[in-house]
Amino acid sequence: MTSSGAAAPFLAKPRILDLFAGPGGLDVAAKMLGVPSLGIEWDKDACETRYAAGLRTWHADVSEVRRERFQKLPADLNVLAGGPPCQTYSVAGSGAGREALDKVKELIHRLVDGAGEENVDERLAEMGGDPRTALVLEPLRYAIKALACPNRNGRPFDVIVLEQVPAVKALWDVYKKALEKGLPREDGTRVRYEVAEVKTLHTEAYGVPQTRRRTILIARLAEHGVPPLPAPTHHVFNLRRPEEGGPDDAQPTLPVDGAAPLRPWVAMEEVLTSRRGPFEIVSNYGSGGDPKNRGIRTHKQPSFTVTGKVSRNAVRRHPNGPDLDPDRLTIPEAGILQTFPPDYPWGGGDQSQQVGNAVPPLFGMHVLAAALSLPLPPEERLRESWPRLDRTDTRYTDLRLEGCEASGGCGPDCPKPEDQASSSAASGSSRPRTGASAKRSAK
Repeated sequence: MTSSGAAAPFLAKPRILDLFAGPGGLDVAAKMLGVPSLGIEWDKDACETRYAAGLRTWHADVSEVRRERFQKLPADLNVLAGGPPCQTYSVAGSGAGREALDKVKELIHRLVDGAGEENVDERLAEMGGDPRTALVLEPLRYAIKALACPNRNGRPFDVIVLEQVPAVKALWDVYKKALEKGLPREDGTRVRYEVAEVKTLHTEAYGVPQTRRRTILIARLAEHGVPPLPAPTHHVFNLRRPEEGGPDDAQPTLPVDGAAPLRPWVAMEEVLTSRRGPFEIVSNYGSGGDPKNRGIRTHKQPSFTVTGKVSRNAVRRHPNGPDLDPDRLTIPEAGILQTFPPDYPWGGGDQSQQVGNAVPPLFGMHVLAAALSLPLPPEERLRESWPRLDRTDTRYTDLRLEGCEASGGCGPDCPKPEDQASSSAASGSSRPRTGASAKRSAK
C-alpha cells in the first residue's frame, strides 16, 4: 500500500522535529515509516509516556528552546512538524477568537517581512491577552530561525507539516501565503515553499475507528515541488445515513480516477476485540444545544471523537436496555480508538488527556507518507506489541538523560514543577502551556 504522493523519496534521510509532541502520536507514525524523530513536549505526564515508549524527547518549553537552545538541536533535522495549541482561536470569526486571529495574522506578516525576534516579542507584549496566542507562531519562528543557525549552515527545513482543529484553517491559509512568499534570510534573499491546499480531513477516511476532523498544512521547499494531500482509503461516516459506506453497505464501491476503491469505515467492534457482544457508547456531551441529548454510537459504528474527557463516556453493554451500571472505556481502549498499539505504555498522570490530545498514529502515517513521498506500511503494524521500557532499562535512562538532563527526574532546564505539575489544571492558566496540557480545550 502506498501513499497518494508516493513517488521517489526526495529526502535521502528524513529526520523529524516534532513540536508540541504530546504522548507520541506523530512519533509513532514516524517510527512506523522508518523515520527518526525528536519531540519537544512541555507536559511531564506526556513525557513519562514518551520515555516508556522509547521516543526521543526534550522535556522543554518550545519557545524556550527556540530562544536559548536552538543551536543544540541536531543539525540533521530536516522536517518540521507539530500541532501548536490553538484554544484562543476556537471562536474565530467573532469576539476574542477573531481578535486573536487578527493579531497572529499581523505577526505572521511581520515575521515574513523580516521582523526580528525582539520586535515580535515586543509586539506580543503590547498586545497582551492570552499568552498562548503566541504559541501558534512557533513553527514559523523555528523555520526562520533555521535559516540563521550556524549549526545548520543556514539549511532550511525541507518539509513543514502542521495539523490542528478545523477552527484554525483561516490561520493555516495565512501560513500558506507566507511560506509561498518565502522566508527571509539575513542577506535579503528568500526561501520559498510550495504548499498543498489547506484542507480539513476526516480521520475515519484513513482507517481511524473514530470520527475526527483535522486541518492539515503540508509544505515542501520549492525545489521539491508541490506536495500532495493524503488520498483517502476509507469512506467517511455519515451520521444521517449511518449504514452508508460501512461494512454492511450493499452498494458496491467503484474506483475513482484510477484510485483503489474506498474501503468501509472501521467500526469499534473491529478494534475493541476484548468487548464481546453488542455495546453502545453514550457521549459525555449534549448535542443540538441540549445538554441532556447525549449522542449514542453503537459497536457497529466508529466512535465519537476521542477527547480528554473520554473516560466520562458511558459504555452500555445492553443497547436499548436499562441504564444500569454503565461501563467506561479503559485507557488502552481509548488509545486503540486513536490507533495506538494495544499495549502502548501510557504513563504519568491524566492519561485521558494524553490520549485525547494525541494525533492518531494511523492518520499521522498517511499525512507524513504523503508529505515525504514514502510508502505506507501495513496498518496491522500498529496493532502489534509495543515494547515498554522499564525505569531500570539503559535505554530509558538514556532517553530521560537526554530529555531532562537528569537520570532520576526533571533537570534544571525542564519546565518548573509548579508550572506543569498536572495536565488537568485549568486551561485558563496564565502560564503558556504546550502539548497535552495546552491543547485540551481545542478538542
